[in-house]
Amino acid sequence: MTTTQPTQHDGYAAAVTRYLAAWNATGEGALEEAVAAAFTEDAVYTDPLADVAGHAGLVALITAARAQFPGMVFRALGETDGHHDLVRFGWELVSEADGTAPVAGFDVVRLDGDGRIRSVSGFLDRVPAAAA
Repeated sequence: MTTTQPTQHDGYAAAVTRYLAAWNATGEGALEEAVAAAFTEDAVYTDPLADVAGHAGLVALITAARAQFPGMVFRALGETDGHHDLVRFGWELVSEADGTAPVAGFDVVRLDGDGRIRSVSGFLDRVPAAAA
């Protein structure tokens, strides 16, 4: 028996776009708005350096990361892949000044029915010694 499931690639890509928009948000209130657009209120985020929950925890985490890496932006790296409510994608932290990317990793996210992120499991592939 063969079954065909409809592709959700556009929804996966949209979720990753909103995720990266949250990590790159600047300006008064922009981060809070971007986090609310990308994540459910009770979303959890776990990587080797952090374990936070909820919008307030995500805002604090992103604010701290942006302070640690000023002049850097998060960009998707490679293709987005997913099935069911799971999405995986690579990313890198890129210097706006010279294009170097000292930090890179990949994340696996679980989406809710509206395409917002319920959970993030992050993995770091490349991290400068000072950041670890």
